[in-house]
Amino acid sequence: MKTVEEYLDSLRAINYQVYLFGEKIDNVIDHPLIRPSINSVAKSYELAADPDCAELMTVRSSLDGKIINRFTHLHQGVDDLINKVKMQRLLGQKTAACFQRCVGMDAFNAVDSVTFEMERDLGVDYHRRFRRFLRYVQENDLMVEGAMTDPKGDRSQRPSKQKDPDLYLRVVEKRPDGIVVRGAKAHQTGALAAHEILVMPTLAMSEEDADYAVSFAVPSGSSGITYIYGRQSCDTRRMEGGTIDVGNCHYGGHECLVIFEDVFVPWERVFMCGEYQYSGALVERFAGYHRQSYGGCKVGVGDVLIGAAALAAEYNGAAGASHVKDKLIEMIQLNETLYACGIACSSQGYATASGTYLIDLLLANVCKQNVTRFPYEIARLAEDIAGGLMVTLPSEKDLKHPEIGRYIEKYYRASAAVSTEQRIRVMRLIENLTLGTAAVSYRTESMHGAGSPQAQRIMIGRQADIAAKKRMAAVIAGLEKE
Repeated sequence: MKTVEEYLDSLRAINYQVYLFGEKIDNVIDHPLIRPSINSVAKSYELAADPDCAELMTVRSSLDGKIINRFTHLHQGVDDLINKVKMQRLLGQKTAACFQRCVGMDAFNAVDSVTFEMERDLGVDYHRRFRRFLRYVQENDLMVEGAMTDPKGDRSQRPSKQKDPDLYLRVVEKRPDGIVVRGAKAHQTGALAAHEILVMPTLAMSEEDADYAVSFAVPSGSSGITYIYGRQSCDTRRMEGGTIDVGNCHYGGHECLVIFEDVFVPWERVFMCGEYQYSGALVERFAGYHRQSYGGCKVGVGDVLIGAAALAAEYNGAAGASHVKDKLIEMIQLNETLYACGIACSSQGYATASGTYLIDLLLANVCKQNVTRFPYEIARLAEDIAGGLMVTLPSEKDLKHPEIGRYIEKYYRASAAVSTEQRIRVMRLIENLTLGTAAVSYRTESMHGAGSPQAQRIMIGRQADIAAKKRMAAVIAGLEKE
């Protein structure tokens, strides 16, 4: 497995084509806006080397029996599914940000089971290709970006009916040695912290959309791939040189629009090419795994936010107020409910035909549906406890100014046992988690990540088996015999 230093060095060797604020970025790894997100990924390498975290962070590979980072693993049982959620909570607690390796891990497990079924049913060798690719990922402890979401254009039109056919990523040429693809993937988490991109279709395709039913893997620095960095609220605070105003001093997350401009993919790295009948299963399984993930990562970040709110109450001198205690308890109850959903859908997992374990899809969708709501309430309660100072504070430069700094020290001091800077730092952390750069990976992503709330509601409706529930009621009411 890679050390943190080896991970960082490996990223420096990648020729990313990146644009940020209208300028091409040459040094991606050390850019002040980008580096915090890379630090978050690096934490997954750091903890894997920590003996105290080994049970969660590492596992024995099902492919060659060697010890690997769990983020590159195929789930082999319910314990693996549960430990995945526990690992994600741990990393959320350590970074208070998105640590970005979950999408690739979820993609591995979805692609593995679907390619097995394609190979079994159609006689293609997609599964063998994918397993060879995954073995390469495991042996080199690579960070892989899972790429599913297309720009989608006019939502009322199918991919093949779009006025611009590139609004869904598609195959534009098939060659004896591979395929050529064109299009884009949007909202790509951790794109500039990844060694490889694992592409999947974004929805269930029909026969007329067969060119869009494509899955493949390419190195992140491949010719024809361009990254356009996404802005976040309060992001330029990272470029001011201080640490107080950013809230989260070391960690962060990022998303990119990733452009594929006639990118060549050798057949050995193609895992679906036109088999539209299997695109829906791949989307459904990936979405299920990723919705399970939110029962871990968002809970870990929620732990930090609850801790920050408790500190703010203490620093404000309000920790003993009964209403503050009650709000903290409510935050904990909501957060642990999310965790319970993540553990529940894991505990009800089962083996697919490939041997890779899948979560209970209904419970995974219930988990994510709760995630679209509870973090918003947790954030609201944290803002309530923190008070208005969270959004009216002067800047770090004002605090350290030789003339006016003393006024801030004097008038923003609360508890005599706590310095003004300590109070400001915890306020800025709450601001970061609820309104700033971390809100992208906590609050707003809780709504739209792994699919919109309506996407989960559709899946819940499909999987809840209302007909069976009607029969139960009919038997109990004496309308039918058991």
